[in-house]
Amino acid sequence: MTQPLTLQPWFDRLPLIAILRGVTPDEVLPIARALAEEGFAIIEVPLNSPEPLESIRRLAAAFGDDVLVGAGTVIDPAKVAEIAAAGGRIIVTPHGDPAVIRAAKQHGLIATPGIATPTEGFAALAAGADALKLFPAEAFSPAVLKALRSVFPKGTSILPVGGVKPDTMAPWFDAGAAGFGLGSALYKPGADADTVRANARAFVDAYRALG
Repeated sequence: MTQPLTLQPWFDRLPLIAILRGVTPDEVLPIARALAEEGFAIIEVPLNSPEPLESIRRLAAAFGDDVLVGAGTVIDPAKVAEIAAAGGRIIVTPHGDPAVIRAAKQHGLIATPGIATPTEGFAALAAGADALKLFPAEAFSPAVLKALRSVFPKGTSILPVGGVKPDTMAPWFDAGAAGFGLGSALYKPGADADTVRANARAFVDAYRALG
């Protein structure tokens, strides 16, 4: 029997999720190679990007088991099957819809829903979430993360997402962040691979310094 996918092996490599919102299929491979060469192990293509399933398909074909590839901004449970068929293995949402979480788990995928409150977090965990995305992190503080961690089950992974920059990770890390989702400070539509590589290196260096 195939072992279920888990996030921990990827987090052990580097618990930073690259969010490539707006990337196109023709751009995605050079950008992803730059990210992988800098140590990134998880890449998310939001579904509100141009032809996201084609980008996911190309990433999955190019990287295989070397990189955990998946989709973000997944709001329709019916899309999960399409993402899985394209080779996506992680489903990231901006919200905590249990139907999307259950669909991800039914397809053997990792589910990382967005939450903003204890109510949403507990509902997401009950539906089978593998980790929780605290979103939008700009609206919260490390103190909120610390309070959430005090009530969620021990070992619950919470990732701040939204507005995270290399110089803002430390207080979140100190409050117990298991990792981070990185958006526009890492990649903006139209950025080339060299720009993304430089941004990735800054994030990796900053994260490594936290340990």
